[in-house]
Amino acid sequence: MKQINCNNFNLIDDPNKADTLIINTCGFIEAAKEESINTILNAVKQKKEGKIKKVIVAGCLSERYADDLKEEIPEVDAFFGTEKYEDILNEIGGKLKRELLGERTLSGPPHTAYLKISEGCDHPCSFCAIPLMRGLHKSKPIEVLVKEAEFLAKNNTKELILIAQDTTDYGKDIYGERCLHKLLSELSKIDGIKWIRVMYAYPSHFPQEVIKEIAENPKICNYIDIPLQHISDSVLKSMRRGVTSNKIKELITDFRTKIPNVVIRTTFIVGYPNETENEFYLLCKYIEEAKFDRIGVFTFSVEENTSSYILGNPISEKVKEERKNKLMEIQKDISHESNQKIVGKNMDVLIERQEGEFYVGRTYRDAPEVDGEILIPTNTKKIIFGNFYKVKIYDCNEYDLFGKIVF
Repeated sequence: MKQINCNNFNLIDDPNKADTLIINTCGFIEAAKEESINTILNAVKQKKEGKIKKVIVAGCLSERYADDLKEEIPEVDAFFGTEKYEDILNEIGGKLKRELLGERTLSGPPHTAYLKISEGCDHPCSFCAIPLMRGLHKSKPIEVLVKEAEFLAKNNTKELILIAQDTTDYGKDIYGERCLHKLLSELSKIDGIKWIRVMYAYPSHFPQEVIKEIAENPKICNYIDIPLQHISDSVLKSMRRGVTSNKIKELITDFRTKIPNVVIRTTFIVGYPNETENEFYLLCKYIEEAKFDRIGVFTFSVEENTSSYILGNPISEKVKEERKNKLMEIQKDISHESNQKIVGKNMDVLIERQEGEFYVGRTYRDAPEVDGEILIPTNTKKIIFGNFYKVKIYDCNEYDLFGKIVF
């Protein structure tokens, strides 16, 4: 967005007021592909009606299915794959300003920013098409990421959320070793940054140095997002996850033993082709026993050119949804129990916005958009959005907490 603005184009939020639409697509799972296609078709319809002049499609779907899309939707003016920022600028009559690389214009509030530390993935997971679209793992140098984070901090960012297809592989391609812990240490030295949150960690060979850095560095949130996908050894083997159920259980014990008050978020896939009723039962029992603070559940999606494609899709969508709902029902009680342990405590809360009669914020326990929130009655105190406040938690439900600003 910074590049677009600095080329004297007006970037606007309302697509109905634009003359050019740039659609960033996702090609990861079926539902995301359908949403992307529907968005493109809607934009083409607007173009035919004369409401807009140009439609540009970019991102994962365009990277993966460029030839098919060009044939099926010829009304689109241009298709670009992932990270083709210079090509997109050239298409709309702009020019890449290299002196601005590392500078960003955030689409949301400035206090929280995502920092992509690498692109691509080297893991051979059978269900995943990311390597087909994003290629092999490519880390950004530490100095580049520090420069970007410093720019964000100067523009009032207080929370950095580190993302990648696999954050724990960071650095191995350019430094010869996995060095996420070194990056975390350097980022934590930046003035103005209070929270650094790690997302999308991979469970196979999780670096012990990262556990130590999270435990000892006060700026690193005691929060780990680690997609486990399953607990059955037969399913994990077919998924090509490179980890066993025992290793997963040992790792979760490691987190809880070595990181004080750690919050663990994970995701699971249900309906994988060889997930029998017994494998699903094992998964249910594990979630009941492990008591993760947060979970997400996805239904298996058949993806062309992945190694699981030959397994077909033998489990019906109805059964997949039933299994997904079962896991979320189990988690609802666990989440409520976890939240009840916070009632009565004072927590640092980043307050982000107002909704009706409540200010809405998050603790270190909550990543934006996917986790719970803290609801604070607006009659408690006048606040500034994007600032931290000490909040006493007085109640909770299954997913959210209720609190009052104390100072």
